[in-house]
Amino acid sequence: MQTLHLLGVILYEIMVVGAILHVLMDNRQPSKTMAWVMVIYFVPIAGVVLYLFLGVNTRKERLVSQRSIDQLTKRSMLEFVEQHDLHVPDEHRQVVQLFAQQNMVLPFAHNETEIFTDGYSFFTDLLRTVHQAQHHIHLDLYIFSDDALGRLVADALIAKAREGVEVRLIYDDVGCWHVSHSFFERMREAGIEVNPFLPVRFPLFTRKANYRNHKKLIVIDGRVGYIGGMNIALRYVKGDGQHPWRDTMVKVTGGAVYGLQRTFLVDWYFVDRTLISNTSYYPPLSPTIVNECVAQIVTASPATAVPEIMQGFLRIILSARHYLYIETPYFLPPEPIVLALKTAIMGGVDVRIIVPRKADSHWVQWAGRSYLREMVEMGAKVFLYEGGFIHSKLLLTDDSLCSCGSTNVDFRSFEDNFEANVFFYDRPTTLRFKSIFLRDEAQSSPLNLTSHPFHVRLWESITRLLSPLM
Repeated sequence: MQTLHLLGVILYEIMVVGAILHVLMDNRQPSKTMAWVMVIYFVPIAGVVLYLFLGVNTRKERLVSQRSIDQLTKRSMLEFVEQHDLHVPDEHRQVVQLFAQQNMVLPFAHNETEIFTDGYSFFTDLLRTVHQAQHHIHLDLYIFSDDALGRLVADALIAKAREGVEVRLIYDDVGCWHVSHSFFERMREAGIEVNPFLPVRFPLFTRKANYRNHKKLIVIDGRVGYIGGMNIALRYVKGDGQHPWRDTMVKVTGGAVYGLQRTFLVDWYFVDRTLISNTSYYPPLSPTIVNECVAQIVTASPATAVPEIMQGFLRIILSARHYLYIETPYFLPPEPIVLALKTAIMGGVDVRIIVPRKADSHWVQWAGRSYLREMVEMGAKVFLYEGGFIHSKLLLTDDSLCSCGSTNVDFRSFEDNFEANVFFYDRPTTLRFKSIFLRDEAQSSPLNLTSHPFHVRLWESITRLLSPLM
């Protein structure tokens, strides 16, 4: 018996050493490497199991071929070339160029926007636009809940499918793991094409759970698009039972819809292996929309060589001259973002950050609070939103650039998830987002550095060590 026990211990130690060597040889960020080493070493058995299922890095795999991306981009590229009057503001030309180098993420001029800051107004407008659809409806969502709102939207999509409108839906398999298959099967039976993103058999115990499609975007007839932080779920209208739910969604009409369409079709090729590049999905732009609003739809993927949206955030933070406002439900920034924010603050930039008073995860709240304290100590203004749970993801600077989408300021969004944001290079649009931010700030209270005793701050610092894994 003792011999078997000793053999088991030796085998386990070999597994631990092997897992640690695998982490080290992967050459990921030092903070993430150290976090995994700690979990593997200090959490017996479970640490190795967690790493095998959640930590093994598959980011180097090319999930979508470059040839397919080029083909899917071709239609929008033709329209882009014809934009002879495209004017990119000089102060953001390098940001635009940076994004444009990433798999042909192109800027488009002449965009009109409508901003929704509550679920009721957004879903009312969405249902109205769905009702008007004539050719196709494309939905790329993290969550599509089987609740009263989800069933209402599903009924509207089924009605359009029966009219002959093409309806395609991508939902994230882990984001919807509580949704019954019958909910989606009902849509399939009505003629809707439905595909899960990276389906998993055991969502809690698979490394695929680490790479999720966190996007929230919708395209209707190639003319109208929505992007932001809202999924299709009743809590975006009624709250989560304890708090109201505050989020932001943007309706776009104009050239940027080409970028949204291209994003959806790349994802559709990934889940369905169907290459859709027909010109009917990129209809001519409306001649009545003529303005200076330039926009880019920027995506991020764990399959690419660099974290695209994080790279853009870094450039924007370091380019800020007067102010930088950030609104995010989770603030667990990687070290490059921390350093860039500190650099901006020390350079005299007015940095303000709004986060929820209470996060929907205690671990995330504890770890995030240590980063927020650090920001306050450096001179940033950190506000805790009191009007409910704020799920909005906004970035804006200097009355000239703003962004809204699905990307949180945390390791998971920057490195592990498939995300999508719209970036506007336009003063009027940025000022509208600024008024929304200041309105949220008015419903927030400043973070008090002395409100928590020593043992609470110590625990926050300890949980911060695991933030790269959250």
